[in-house]
Amino acid sequence: MAIDVCLAGATGWVGRSLVKAIDAEQDLNLVGAISRTHAGKKLADVIIETSSDVIISSSVKEALIKKCDVLVDYTKPNVVKSNVLEAIENGIHVVIGTSGLTDEDFVEINEQAIKHQVGVLAAGNFAITAVLLQRFAELAAKYTSIWEIIDYASEKKVDAPSGTARELASRLGRVKQPIPYNPIEKTQGAKESRGATLNGTQVHSLRLPGYTLAVEAIFGLGEEKLIIRHEAGSSAEPYVKGTLLAIGQVSSFVGLKRGLDSVMEL
Repeated sequence: MAIDVCLAGATGWVGRSLVKAIDAEQDLNLVGAISRTHAGKKLADVIIETSSDVIISSSVKEALIKKCDVLVDYTKPNVVKSNVLEAIENGIHVVIGTSGLTDEDFVEINEQAIKHQVGVLAAGNFAITAVLLQRFAELAAKYTSIWEIIDYASEKKVDAPSGTARELASRLGRVKQPIPYNPIEKTQGAKESRGATLNGTQVHSLRLPGYTLAVEAIFGLGEEKLIIRHEAGSSAEPYVKGTLLAIGQVSSFVGLKRGLDSVMEL
C-alpha cells in the first residue's frame, strides 16, 4: 500500500528536490504541500519539474484537513515544533528534517508521540556521510577523553548550532562526558570564545559566505589528534535519499527516534 505524504516546506531548497523524488516513487503519494509564500497555487505552477495538481496550503493545520500517513517537515526553527505537535495530535507520523529543536523539545515530542501512538524520526542531517560521521565519532569517544565540535554553515543559516552539530553533541554525551584539560570556568579572557557547552561538549559555530554545511568532530590525545569531517555540497540530493528511507520506516515504531541510523542496519 502506498504511503500518503504531506510535505511542509515543499518549495524550499530540500523540499523541491523531495517533491520530484516522491513523484518518482511508486509507493509514495504526495497528497499535501505547505508553503506560506506560495499558498493557494498548484504545486506544478511553482515547481516546473512536477506535474502535481496538489494545492499548496499556508499551514500544516490547513493541509492536514486532508488525511495523510506521514508529515515531512523541512521548514524553519520557529515553526517546526508546532508543526510536529499538530501532526502528532492528528495521529500522523512525522519525519523531521528541520533543525533548531532542543533536547527539551524532543522530550515533549516523544511524550506526545507515545500518547498518540505514532512514530517520529528526527535527524539533524539525513545525508549518509553525516550518519557515518556520527557513528565513527561515537566509536572515537570511547577511546579518547576530550573532543570539540566545529559547525560550519552559510551566513544565511540563522540557527546555531546546526541540527547536525546538536545531534552529534547529544550522541557523544551519551557515550560519556569529555574531561577538559583546561576547564571553561578557568579561561582567562572571554569565556564565550570557547564556544557553547552542549551535553558536555564545546561547540563552535561559524556562519560565513562560501559554506553550505559541514561539521567536524576533533578528538585530542597527547601528541596526536583525530579529525572526522562531513561536508555537504550545494545540492539537496544527499538529504533526499535519507528522507525517503525515513518516510518508509517511521510508521514501524512508536515514539521518537533520533538519527537516521536508528532505522538503518549499521
